[in-house]
Amino acid sequence: MVQALLFDVQGTATDFHSTVAGEARRIAGDRFAGADWDALVRRWRAGYFTALEASRRRHDGWVPVHWVYRDALEAALDDCDIAGLSGVERDELTLAWRRLRPWPDVVPGLTRLKSRHTLATLSNADVSTVIEISKRGGLPWDAVFAAEMAGVFKPDPAVYRLAATYLGREPAEIMMVASHKYDIRAAARLGFATAFVARPLEFGVGGDADTAYSDEFDVNASDFVDLAEQLGC
Repeated sequence: MVQALLFDVQGTATDFHSTVAGEARRIAGDRFAGADWDALVRRWRAGYFTALEASRRRHDGWVPVHWVYRDALEAALDDCDIAGLSGVERDELTLAWRRLRPWPDVVPGLTRLKSRHTLATLSNADVSTVIEISKRGGLPWDAVFAAEMAGVFKPDPAVYRLAATYLGREPAEIMMVASHKYDIRAAARLGFATAFVARPLEFGVGGDADTAYSDEFDVNASDFVDLAEQLGC
């Protein structure tokens, strides 16, 4: 029986696209007429995943995710032909990933889920970033776990095993919740229960988010409130 839930943060619990695109527009002001900030955020996020995968292939171990985002921003700006942001402005824009806003269903859904389950994060973001996001958004976790604590990135098995160890639970007693199928599939291979949460606007309007439900997951949910309903909370 599931006793604890682990949640991905960026994309699953928080709306990174509108948060970061909004920060880009604020910092740019009335400059860069015609700039496609939505495209920038999509390229930036893709560059982040590419950098993490390259790090995994090289077995580099832990690299601060803030640095990964800062480096990936340079390539994203070049790809989108956006020049003129100062170094200070680029640093400020990178901090947007520490200020991500939760989806509207997240706090009410977590509040219901917490009545019957232990709730914790399991994110690739830096621990300090997860803490700041959680405090800003009022996210009622019982604990914060992140890949940084294992020294490797998800979907490395060590990340999921670390969370199970800290929770003092067997994998079958823990459900991994994510909108990213690679994440919950990795957890499933270790015996964790799984919940897929569809986030159709993860990459903004017109973005290419994978929202297809699948019988391979224990639960398929439209949001955190739906997840709470299905788990009897």
